[in-house]
Amino acid sequence: RFHGEGFQEGLAKGSHAGMAEGRRYGALQGARISSEIGCYLGFALTWHCLLRKCTDEKNSKKIRTLDSLIGRIQKFPYEDPTYDQLQEDLEKIRGKFKQVCSMLNTQFDFRIGTERSSLTF
Repeated sequence: RFHGEGFQEGLAKGSHAGMAEGRRYGALQGARISSEIGCYLGFALTWHCLLRKCTDEKNSKKIRTLDSLIGRIQKFPYEDPTYDQLQEDLEKIRGKFKQVCSMLNTQFDFRIGTERSSLTF
């Protein structure tokens, strides 16, 4: 009897603790992804504004690639954590961002630490 009661009590407490830990972990991962994508969007919008003033063919291709990156970011499902292709879409955004950086001849290093996130060039 005591074994059964102890088991049920432990199961209830463990379930509650697991839910709280899962909620914290999910919020942390969501914040990391949002921070990363926000940096990419800011980067892309800034370069888009800078390149829009120049109208040569090289910049036209860069602007089209930036538009593609901005479009992918705007279509990203921020509000739906159950979205099946979240990781795939995130990888596509990262790949497009790397392509943009290569075209613009800039180096990037996006790091998320315990203190703050940063994007360096």
